[in-house]
Amino acid sequence: MRPAAMAALACLLLAGCRTIAPPPDSTAAAAAQQARATTLGLANGDCAAPGWALAGRVALSNGRDGGSGQLEWTQGGGRTHLLLSAPITRQSWMLDVDPRGGATLQGLPEGSLGGDDAAQLVRDATGWDIPVAALGCWLRGVAAAEVALGVARIDFGADLLPLRIEQGGWTVEYSGWKPDPFSRLPMPARINARRGEDRVRLVVDRWGLE
Repeated sequence: MRPAAMAALACLLLAGCRTIAPPPDSTAAAAAQQARATTLGLANGDCAAPGWALAGRVALSNGRDGGSGQLEWTQGGGRTHLLLSAPITRQSWMLDVDPRGGATLQGLPEGSLGGDDAAQLVRDATGWDIPVAALGCWLRGVAAAEVALGVARIDFGADLLPLRIEQGGWTVEYSGWKPDPFSRLPMPARINARRGEDRVRLVVDRWGLE
């Protein structure tokens, strides 16, 4: 029996033998991603412009400390509102970002704090590194503007949906997709973002409009 035939027979006999899916066509994947960004209003990489909302569960870690809770994200017209609450400790903080008035963080023991850079404000006040501006795009499976974070690398699955986005030193991975009743596009169900020891893990329970 020829080696090729023997290999085929062995494959049929082995219970764990599986067919490996071919890699997606790069041109088709790029076209599908461009269409996705356009439909979501993110074709120019402006993550704060379109109105949308989500509710889910988030876990944060910086290599020293960790925490988890419920997350509500609402944005529209360039404004972003985040509410993070921990049911067990009954603690919560709110972050509001306005392109004209900067960022405001509430719920801290020292009271409300403000600053020009939302991510820097959260980092200084809590120790968490959360890429607020880019998450408006990454959470929906689209790269942020290159002028802000540089060129993004996107890996796609056989379904032409993003598996991974690498941009600005962050790696954002997607597992599981669920239909969005408003855009009629598949939206990420689980998102893991990491840079160094910093981690942001999100399970989305509901997508919606602002």
